[in-house]
Amino acid sequence: MLKNQKEKIVEELKEKISRSQALYLADFTGITVEEINNLRREFYKAGVDYHVVKNTLVKKALGSVTGYDKVYDKLVGPTAIAFAYDDPIIPAKIIKKFNEKTVRLKVKSCVIEKQVLDGTELDKIATMPTRPEMIAGILGSINAPISGVVGAINAVILDLVNVIDAIEKKKAA
Repeated sequence: MLKNQKEKIVEELKEKISRSQALYLADFTGITVEEINNLRREFYKAGVDYHVVKNTLVKKALGSVTGYDKVYDKLVGPTAIAFAYDDPIIPAKIIKKFNEKTVRLKVKSCVIEKQVLDGTELDKIATMPTRPEMIAGILGSINAPISGVVGAINAVILDLVNVIDAIEKKKAA
């Protein structure tokens, strides 16, 4: 690979790293091409970039972005990186689902908002709610009291209608 090609790759990696909320570094040894393509398809659907990269180029890219010093020792052997831009939890869920079928993708490290976690933390991360799930839960909590008030008002109105109906029947009799 020529020097200018390497420089271009390093620049692209810098841009992806600075844009991403999470990085998942994994060892893909032993995974078939078909399995990798399926994994890439799932990542693509979720808006996650997945690239196989040379460790030396990743180290150069990480060197220019602060907060990733603890990742260097994980850059040994074959490395693929999943870049999560929108939601840092989605790649963990995809990898966990993938590993339920084939336990060959070994996560070396997870970096979520510049906090470096060991790959063994993947199961804990995957059980966390995604951003849309958290928003839905918060909105549900906010709407619950409002719907309770609406229900109470409707009950009072219904009781009033029943009382008026009962008075009307009593006067008719």
